[in-house]
Amino acid sequence: MENNLIYKEECYKIVGICMNIHKKLGKGFKEVVYKDAMQIEFNKAGIAYQREKTFNINYDGVILPHKFSADFFVFNAIIIEVKAISIVPTDSFRQTLNYLKAAQVQLGILINFGTDSLTFQRIVCTH
Repeated sequence: MENNLIYKEECYKIVGICMNIHKKLGKGFKEVVYKDAMQIEFNKAGIAYQREKTFNINYDGVILPHKFSADFFVFNAIIIEVKAISIVPTDSFRQTLNYLKAAQVQLGILINFGTDSLTFQRIVCTH
C-alpha cells in the first residue's frame, strides 16, 4: 500500500525538513516563525514553493470574490498547512481538504509544530 502513495518522495523531503526545524526550534513559537524557517530550508534544498499562495474558489461556475491562501504550495502539487498548537482540531483537517478540492490538488500535508514531537497528516483528495 505504501508504494502507492502519491508524491511519496516529495512528502518525505517536506516532513524531514519540518522535523529538523522542530528539532532546532522546539515547540512554543507562533506559526509564522516555523513558516520563516521552512522558507529558509526550502530555499537551501532547492524545493520549488510559493508561500501564502492564493487560490480562487469556483462556485457553480462563478469565481467567488473571496479566495483562500495556502501556507505553502510546494512542488507545484502539494498544499501545506502549518499549525503550532497543542491539539489540531478536526476543523483544520476539513479546511485543508476543502483547500484541496477548491485548488484541484490531490495532496495536502497538515503539519503541527506545537507538540513535543512534530506531527503531520497526509490528506488525499481524489475530487
